[in-house]
Amino acid sequence: MITIMSTLFVDLLSTLPSTSLTLPQGAHLFERDDPVRHVHAVVRGEVHLLRRQADGAAFVLQRAGPGALLAEASILSARFHCAAECVTAADITRWPREDVRQLIATSHAVTEAYAAHLAAEVHAARARAEIVSLRRVADRLDAWLAWQDGRLPGKGQWQGLARELNVTPEALYRELARRRQA
Repeated sequence: MITIMSTLFVDLLSTLPSTSLTLPQGAHLFERDDPVRHVHAVVRGEVHLLRRQADGAAFVLQRAGPGALLAEASILSARFHCAAECVTAADITRWPREDVRQLIATSHAVTEAYAAHLAAEVHAARARAEIVSLRRVADRLDAWLAWQDGRLPGKGQWQGLARELNVTPEALYRELARRRQA
């Protein structure tokens, strides 16, 4: 995953009372248009934010892993603008939305941390958009590696990388094999 995550805001949230959830693969944490009652963070597993289309197709807005907040812009909204689905079994920490809003409103440091977190997420979203706009697998991989300081994830994480590049695992494996032979 593109790692531009700001953890300071999540660390500051840990001062608030929270609850924990354990959800199975395929569970829905929330649906589009549900009221926003909590702010959620992934502790373990992977959760996707989805925007479902009228034809049934789903567009992945975020692939959230451990340490990631889900739909953090919804802190300022009455309703969720997307759905959250567990791609794997997941452990979630959640804080009451109103407690989070109060903390942001009363602490300049928390306000700055929230702004920095949102800015980092915009930066990461732009990187993902740039990567998937490229046509060739080689170009997508080069762009991803540029964001990762040239570091390729371990073999066990290549399927996740393929999902992030929006290519099939087989296409990624072929590109990696081509590079090893060159």
